[in-house]
Amino acid sequence: MVIKHVQEILNDDWIGKDVELRGWIYRKRRTGKLIFVVLRDSTDIVQCVVEKKVVGNEKFKELDKVGVESSIKISGIIAKEERAPTGYEIHAKNLEIVGPSFNFPISKDKSDEFLLDNRHLWVRSREMNAILKIRSTIFGALHDFFREKGYYETQGPMFVTGAVEGGSTLFEVPYFNRKAYLTQSSQFYLETLIFSLEKVYTVAPSFRAEKSRTRRHLTEYWHAEAEAAWYHNSDMIDDEEEMTVQIVQKVLQDRKKELKILNRDTKMLENIEKPFERMKYEKLVDFANEHGVSMKYGDDLGADEESAITKNFDKPVFITHYPIEIKPFYHRPDPENPKVVLCHDMLAPEGYGEVIGGGERIYKLDVLLKRLEEENLNPEDYYWYVDLRKYGSVPHAGFGLGVDRLVWWIAGLEHIKYAIPYPRTIRRVKP
Repeated sequence: MVIKHVQEILNDDWIGKDVELRGWIYRKRRTGKLIFVVLRDSTDIVQCVVEKKVVGNEKFKELDKVGVESSIKISGIIAKEERAPTGYEIHAKNLEIVGPSFNFPISKDKSDEFLLDNRHLWVRSREMNAILKIRSTIFGALHDFFREKGYYETQGPMFVTGAVEGGSTLFEVPYFNRKAYLTQSSQFYLETLIFSLEKVYTVAPSFRAEKSRTRRHLTEYWHAEAEAAWYHNSDMIDDEEEMTVQIVQKVLQDRKKELKILNRDTKMLENIEKPFERMKYEKLVDFANEHGVSMKYGDDLGADEESAITKNFDKPVFITHYPIEIKPFYHRPDPENPKVVLCHDMLAPEGYGEVIGGGERIYKLDVLLKRLEEENLNPEDYYWYVDLRKYGSVPHAGFGLGVDRLVWWIAGLEHIKYAIPYPRTIRRVKP
């Protein structure tokens, strides 16, 4: 008897052949001396017809008694059946209940809060299965892109002593007899590594203590970050554009079934191709006001503004040259207009908003020291970051991508909490 995954046997080549499947009861109903079981495994679902006189009275009674999510082994002959959920069914010859389940608590009428409290069980659902597969494909495509482009994978520490994006969003943790913080970003550490490897990236968790309850915020999220020596702002935008197109194409190629399960309208994704529009912040202010979003020069983009603005785009857009006052100290001021910095955000369409933030880094010592002073930051707290500008500094640029936000957009989900197996928000730290 050949042990197979469901997806492997859902084709005409297997009709009439014996097979054994292992999985969980997704649905079950009894009609007289027949029990119809929809079996699920990690790959798909298939209907199994269990006849009392074939499997025997004891096994039939045992199957009749257990509930959904019981784990079973079932063997039989594959037949074509158009009325079955996936077009085929197994005529069972034998079965074994491996792990019985009774009164499984998840049902269609449960609240969102209940499903979050029981995420350890909800991850078994068809919807979560589809999301997790799309997520896996996106992570794989990220690694493929970076390596194809000559980036070296590396890692930074999770315990840090300084802020990247601002001290108010740091998680403080006790570290023996000292204070330490959970990292907001690996950017500064990646910058040190470009002087050895030139092009580097990491995919790792980051932590932000933002007291935000928007549909796009997590306190712990997965961060893909990259830094490259000899890159300018436009060079990094080029890489991000290519990366985004490559990832979307990979999901469309490998995850059509999962996108369909999630009822994702793929027409928008199918149109994601280069080039993306590049719009300076100054022009964005005018664009926002023309489209009913009240905004004045110097305002930062919040979740509501990004959502309203990006509903007017059918593919991602890069916003560049933000005012120096609303961006972190490390962005390089534009030599042609020092009131703005050489930076960019990539906003996803359909109301999803910012997915990537990046830009060119300051590489001259005097400029960095001036910016630290302007932001009232102590250079001694960043001594090793300052050192990089003393010993062979070069132009360089980088970006940070919120991978959960990318999953959220590509999968077409209502809230980012569905894009990650176990979301952490200001209200949730379990299971």
